[in-house]
Amino acid sequence: MERAPQEADAAEAQGAVAGKARWYAVTGGALVVVAVLAYWLGSSGGNGEAAAPRPTPTPSKTLTVPDVFERVGPSVVVIQAGKSFGTGVIAAEDGTILTAHHVIKGTKNVNLTFADGTKAKAVVSSSNPKRDVATLKPAKLPEIVVPATLGGGVAVGAPVVAIGNPLGLTYSVSTGVVSGLNRTADRTSDDGDLGGLIQFDASVNPGSSGGPLLDARGLVIGIVVSIADPGGDEAFAGIAFAVPIGAALGGDEGDGPPGIGI
Repeated sequence: MERAPQEADAAEAQGAVAGKARWYAVTGGALVVVAVLAYWLGSSGGNGEAAAPRPTPTPSKTLTVPDVFERVGPSVVVIQAGKSFGTGVIAAEDGTILTAHHVIKGTKNVNLTFADGTKAKAVVSSSNPKRDVATLKPAKLPEIVVPATLGGGVAVGAPVVAIGNPLGLTYSVSTGVVSGLNRTADRTSDDGDLGGLIQFDASVNPGSSGGPLLDARGLVIGIVVSIADPGGDEAFAGIAFAVPIGAALGGDEGDGPPGIGI
């Protein structure tokens, strides 16, 4: 009769040891279970209810202006064509350069300076006076060719970046927005008016022609070709125009205010 309590005590002690053994097994061999349990309790506030899923922020596709310049600057080229000074942008892996037709019009003496300082002669490989665009084939390429990425949607109010060589100030950067679409700029030459243009307000001046107009992702959305010149002094009045990249490669035209080739 007296052995029963002793047996009970022994059983209790054995159970405690077994309980410790089980705990050690959990802590030693199933830390993941404990971690998951702790996370579940923490995320649900300890009330046993599942926590609502938290949305993952979508990374922004836009770049800062310094990032745009860092990405596209190596693709921008300084063009000296006779007495004309302008800008171009490398548009293909083979070094083909896209620029404005009026920059190279009437001369065969085209000199290029790439972003890394490489200098080269170039020949005009194609020209479209009606759209005021031309392509150049360099006789020599820099060691590393960095073509710009062409394409991108255009919307009124969207931010834009222009890179060019206004008034000989090479690799100048300006910013603004798309002010309008489907504009027309009058030209004093016999090439006719330019239509279907992007109007923007990023500062450009003579020497900027042929340079890239970029969106916030660094994509070339247009080729800068002219500015509005109400005072007749070839000074920037806050209205500039670019041929949409699609039209520069073959597209449509539209209508709007007067301008001059820059």
